[in-house]
Amino acid sequence: MASKNSYDVIFIGSGHSCWHGAVLLKMAGKSVALVERELLGGTCTNYGCNAKILLDSPIELKEALGRYEGIGLAQGAEVDWAPLMQYKKTVIGSMPNALEGLFGQFGFDVIRGEAKFVDADTVEVAGEQYHAKKFVIGTGLNYRPLDIPGKEHFRDSRDFLSLDEIPQHVTFVGGGIISMEFASICLALGRDVDIVTHGDRVLRDYPQDYVNRIVEKMKGQGANFVFNARVESLERASDGAYVLKGADGLEIRSDYVLAAVGRTANVHGLNLEGLGIEFSDRGIKVDSHLRTAVKNIYASGDVIDKDIPKLTPTAEFESNYIAMDILNPINGAIHYPPVPNLVFTLPRIAQVGVDIDEAKAAPGEYRVEEVAFGETMAWMNKAERDAHMTLVFDKKNHLVGAAVYSDDGGSFIDMLTIIINQKLGAKELGGMIFSFPTPTYGLVAAIIPLFLKK
Repeated sequence: MASKNSYDVIFIGSGHSCWHGAVLLKMAGKSVALVERELLGGTCTNYGCNAKILLDSPIELKEALGRYEGIGLAQGAEVDWAPLMQYKKTVIGSMPNALEGLFGQFGFDVIRGEAKFVDADTVEVAGEQYHAKKFVIGTGLNYRPLDIPGKEHFRDSRDFLSLDEIPQHVTFVGGGIISMEFASICLALGRDVDIVTHGDRVLRDYPQDYVNRIVEKMKGQGANFVFNARVESLERASDGAYVLKGADGLEIRSDYVLAAVGRTANVHGLNLEGLGIEFSDRGIKVDSHLRTAVKNIYASGDVIDKDIPKLTPTAEFESNYIAMDILNPINGAIHYPPVPNLVFTLPRIAQVGVDIDEAKAAPGEYRVEEVAFGETMAWMNKAERDAHMTLVFDKKNHLVGAAVYSDDGGSFIDMLTIIINQKLGAKELGGMIFSFPTPTYGLVAAIIPLFLKK
């Protein structure tokens, strides 16, 4: 048992970067506390991933139903946003209380307020001091606004995911994941959409062939893409419309303008500088054990300055690693396996392992195979004829990278991640039996011969 205000480990944050590791430590008999200034569960649970997939799911179904119009389904499947949003608020709104009950069952103490380090063994929260042998900082990322005149008129992802109704004309500033995912929702609901970005393309970190496909699809739905744009101001007109202005005569009138131009690490206010811990807007510098310059203080999740994708699964992976590192001080350095990630556009773009575009640029090192499985598997793949997969093999014919363009991209990429991680080949996959007829069966059947290709 911990003495009052004294613990083995204090986690600053209560999201996936913290509570998974806290469970492991508590199960191992350690005294644990979580410090949280907002809702328990962090951004993903309350303001991001969970809400997004709940709201996206019926729209994905609407898209799938549309592919069957004329071949078995009548026209007219529509999404009723108002009750969907009410359902979202009920379900997602209940999650902090559910987590509080879960944490209580595990025996965590929850300390409410904002933490500030007093020294390497002490934090102050709401005027009271708490001590620990180890700390884990998992404070995540924060919205980064555009610093231009009228910036107070911009909305962010939290705002969008709580809209009681979607305005008729929505403008997104930024060409990343948030803009493209939310724009897909708006277009599926028949809204007018602009995507304004300073770059010459969107989704720069994803296979450009698939990105081009989704851009063309969105253009066909009426999306207006503005590339190489420099946004200079946002004004509110007398009729209530928002007017986005920029260089070279850029002017867009819209009902709603969302800025998604990146996020910054939640590092300010912790007094990291007072402890000599190095940090920037990119995050906290850590070593190969995820320790800061003060070795009893770790960082976990999106708040780390890292090149590994900042995703919920990587945050959970890091949280679990830190717990094991605390329990076993001679534990090895962290090693990240290939990390699958996907964009929830319609359809999804998923990828894992060796980058597809980099592999295509190095034909001496890799063999790239294109699999148009939508054309051959449409009969069991929800009539998704444009579904596509790209595979990367190394010189030893091991699968080392993959990308998928499909509504089922998440399920496919998880299967491909297992094949990559376990170095499975034709012999191993051929020695297994999969259920039939399923898309996963079709996936395996399509790739087994490619392991043997010379």
